[in-house]
Amino acid sequence: MSPIAAIEYVLFDMDGLLLDSESIYSEVTSTHSPPLDGFALIGFPDTILKPFGKEMTWDIKAGCMGKPTKDTLIWLNTPRAAERQAAEHLLSFFPDIEISVPTYLAERNRLQDELWPTVGLLPGAEKLIRHLKAHKIPMAVATSSRRRNFELKTGHHTELFALFDGNIVCGDDAQYNMRGKPEPDIFLAAARELLKRDVGPADAPGSPTDAQRAERSKGLVFEDALPGMQAGKRAGMSVVWVPDTQLLSVEYSGEEKADQTLKSLEEFVPEQWGLPPYP
Repeated sequence: MSPIAAIEYVLFDMDGLLLDSESIYSEVTSTHSPPLDGFALIGFPDTILKPFGKEMTWDIKAGCMGKPTKDTLIWLNTPRAAERQAAEHLLSFFPDIEISVPTYLAERNRLQDELWPTVGLLPGAEKLIRHLKAHKIPMAVATSSRRRNFELKTGHHTELFALFDGNIVCGDDAQYNMRGKPEPDIFLAAARELLKRDVGPADAPGSPTDAQRAERSKGLVFEDALPGMQAGKRAGMSVVWVPDTQLLSVEYSGEEKADQTLKSLEEFVPEQWGLPPYP
């Protein structure tokens, strides 16, 4: 059976794909903080909304994650700006709740910072990373997380993330002048600057050349979010999408489609992509 594509290098998103960030959100949901702005503010939206009889649906959450919807497209040039825009998007659905965006973000970030050092790996992540490393497949992490948050989230997984040999691009790495996902910049920067693949810049006259398009097609992106999936496809690469099952029911009308959708990284079959099989 012919492989889906002849892959030579691999790019990983991090949150929700390699790391179980959702467990932190859940823990923050059940963690009560001191009263703030007149009521007990919890770090995750559903707990903030619960006292008011409100609920954050997956359609709203998808917008906060950067998913394009009918009325909004949330992505900005910096993680801080995108974070604020996501919070504004969330709170816009509940105008009768009196809480400022800065207050919401400050408390949410405080609680998450306490818990990021406990975040665990998702099933199949470690096995796949070690397998690719053992077979000398070039790989990198391309995460929208800020560098400080990356350090907090991975500090207790240093041995595993060391297998990337420093090939990590974070959303606030200003030297790469990147736009946020769903634009392709972060994946092209990771391939070009870290793995030294001639994929060309994201948006320049005469780019990409035919040779650069061919080089882009040799890359495989692993993503869990819709804007990340779109970014990988816009980069001209193949994409394996591993979404939360709830995200599958959210309306999506974008042009970009994943090349493969899995429930977990444990389902990934390397030889389907021209990569060495698991032993």
